[in-house]
Amino acid sequence: MRLKAFFIMLVLGLIVILTSCGDESDQASEEKGELERVRVANWSQLISEQTNLLVDEEKGFFQEHGLDVEVIPGVGGGDAIKNVLTGKADIAFTDPGSLFFSLDQGEKLKVIYNIYPQNVFNVVSLKESNITTPKDLKGKTVGVYSLSSGTRQNLLVLLHQAGLTEEDVEIVETGLLNFAPLMQGQVDATAATDTGLYTGKQKGLGEVNVMEVKDYLNFPSDVFVVTEETYETKKELLTKFLAGYRASAAWMIQSPEEAAELAVEYAIDGKNEEDNLEIIKLRNASSISESTEKSGLGTIDEEVLQEAADTYKQLGLIENALDMSEVISNELIPKE
Repeated sequence: MRLKAFFIMLVLGLIVILTSCGDESDQASEEKGELERVRVANWSQLISEQTNLLVDEEKGFFQEHGLDVEVIPGVGGGDAIKNVLTGKADIAFTDPGSLFFSLDQGEKLKVIYNIYPQNVFNVVSLKESNITTPKDLKGKTVGVYSLSSGTRQNLLVLLHQAGLTEEDVEIVETGLLNFAPLMQGQVDATAATDTGLYTGKQKGLGEVNVMEVKDYLNFPSDVFVVTEETYETKKELLTKFLAGYRASAAWMIQSPEEAAELAVEYAIDGKNEEDNLEIIKLRNASSISESTEKSGLGTIDEEVLQEAADTYKQLGLIENALDMSEVISNELIPKE
């Protein structure tokens, strides 16, 4: 009887231990499950200029708000919007041009945050070419990444400000390595971005003249966009995401050296810490404007985006007039 009692007690003890382990496992699962998934469709691969969005495992900007952020790589702003329209993502990290094209096709979208209020596009020429104003581009050959890229769109915006059209220049697709044709004299000028120009200089680009689009029409480079349905049904989730993102952007502005170091691990192009730092400094500068200094990071200037949309229509890039007041909302951006 004593042996039987011993075995009964042993079995009961094992049951208690297994139950306790199970409870701890369930508790851990529940705690892990508390983080709500947010899917961000990116316009690019996970690159160093977006380090603040990539380091939540280390810094916890989004976890602090109960979020688990998944960044989905893409191949352009249009791809990012496509991912939210098909339900593969909740938020698109995209450019105004891709936004305008989608709105022009009747898609119902909302702009909820101004990521980079400063326009980062430019047109670069060698010093000896003496191209210093948009008017000097008339009759010249100008390289762009591709005919569907932001470089072409912003080149057209620059030409428009000088009273010129696409017919006044010869546009050539040069691909992402667009500074090589410029250095080899195959084009007179090339349309690029600030970070692209930095990379070109690192690869031997000499003295150049730079015309920045923002000096002529300073509209945002990138914004966060969601569908109207997501905007109406997931406001609490989006508000938490924007709070986390703004905190991450503020951190990268205040701590660019730390961001550059972390980019080595988290960014696909982040192997050189010194290059990371310069690129991050450029992107930090593009995150700040008069509107953000007055009302906080992420503030959307409706008037500027309306002017950009009107310009796209005048250029024939879109067919329909867009009313950006129906598209823009600063409602979900955390107050300072």
